[in-house]
Parts: sequence; structure tokens; C-alpha cells
Amino acid sequence: MDKGKELKKLEDEIAADNSLPLRESNLVFGEGGPESKVVFIGEAPGFNEDREKRPFVGRAGQLLRQCIRDINWKETDVYITNIVKRRPPENRDPLPDEIESYKPYLTRQLAIIKPKIIVALGRFSMNYFLPEAKISRDRGKVFRFDDFLLFPIYHPAAALRSTQMKEEFEKDFKKLPKILEKADTLLAEKHPEKKKEEQSAQEKLF
Repeated sequence: MDKGKELKKLEDEIAADNSLPLRESNLVFGEGGPESKVVFIGEAPGFNEDREKRPFVGRAGQLLRQCIRDINWKETDVYITNIVKRRPPENRDPLPDEIESYKPYLTRQLAIIKPKIIVALGRFSMNYFLPEAKISRDRGKVFRFDDFLLFPIYHPAAALRSTQMKEEFEKDFKKLPKILEKADTLLAEKHPEKKKEEQSAQEKLF
């Protein structure tokens, strides 16, 4: 399968779907390497993203991209996207029905890329996968699903608002190379029960 072509077909399908909300904004599909092992997911594009039709290009995006470079990765080594593919008015939080509307497309996007690690940026992205999780409690932990590892961290926009949160954001980010190094081992293991699997992932990694 040519993942690049499949992603372009999916992008065109989203662009043509008149049933989707927020169509007054530009489509911001995502960017990066189609073969990426790591996908970063935020909640929705903002003002700069809407203008440039690219994810994470404002101040928060610059921090995210700098942190990627700081761990000696290239931006083409990862994939960056959002749950909701268009900017909500005035940069408000996406509504539940907006998240639900774009959910099938994110599911298919991830099915094409098949990442080993999904980095959930902020609480909306984290709660998309883990509805009961709390970002202050669960960020920096590794959660194991059948096909991928989920690694929630603060949203880079939140990191810019607090020195302490920025330090924690950068500290969590630096764990990523080690998580990727161990990903195949963790994903290959059989795990009968989730709480134990999360704990064992933590013990093996850190």
C-alpha cells in the first residue's frame, strides 16, 4: 500500500464531505512522513494553522517542532495532525459533536499510517482515547493499546503559559526515543488486563 497516496485520497474525501461541521474554515489534514512510527495529535487547528493549512505552525507548533529537533528527530520522521480538521470559531474548544463527526476520518488516517506511538497533545486528545484520564495525573505515562502505545503530554500551548508546565512538557518529550526503542517489545507482549499492562509498561521503560 502506498500510504502517501492513501492519505491524499482520504484528504480529498474529507474536503468533499459536505456533512462535516466547521466548513467555513480551511481543511488542515496533517503532515509528516506517511511511514512514521510516531503520530502527534492535538484537538483542532488554530488561527495560524487555518491560514497556512498546516498543523501546529503558531507559537505552540514552534515549540513542538523544536522539541522534535531537540531529540534528534526530523519533522519528516513523525506525523502531526488534529482530531478535528478545521478551526472552531475564535479558537474555542471543539464541541463533542464536532469531535464525533471527524472521528471516522482520524480512525482511517491512523489505520493508514499504523504508528507504534500516538502522542496525545493535551486533555482533549488524551480523553479521545482515554475518557477517564486526567492530564495532570496521567501525562508522561505510557498506555498500551492493542496496536499502539499512547503517550499523553501537555499541549504545547499550555506549556507556553507556565514555566513549570514547559519544563514538564520538555521532560516528557525526552522520553520519546526510549519509548520508541522499546515499542516493539511492549506491543508484542500478551497482556490480559489493562491496569497491569500500564504498570508493566512503566516499569520496563522508566
